[in-house]
Amino acid sequence: MEFSSLLAMLFIGALAGWFSGKIMEGRGFGLIGNIIVGIVGAFLAGTIFPALGFAVGGGVISSILFATLGAIILLFLIGLVKRG
Repeated sequence: MEFSSLLAMLFIGALAGWFSGKIMEGRGFGLIGNIIVGIVGAFLAGTIFPALGFAVGGGVISSILFATLGAIILLFLIGLVKRG
């Protein structure tokens, strides 16, 4: 993995985690936590959405959208576990 792709992954993960924290009513975890939530959310979306038949095109904007949707799902699941 190249350094530039690692930086892009961290940047997209941070944005996705921040967006999902704002959408899910302030459930953000700080900068490092948002990066982790965004990256895990992108992985989650990458495994769930193709299995359901959804596909997102290439590009930075679609990657951020895809990772944000996955991070929202992840934050929802974390919220369910914390309540239980």
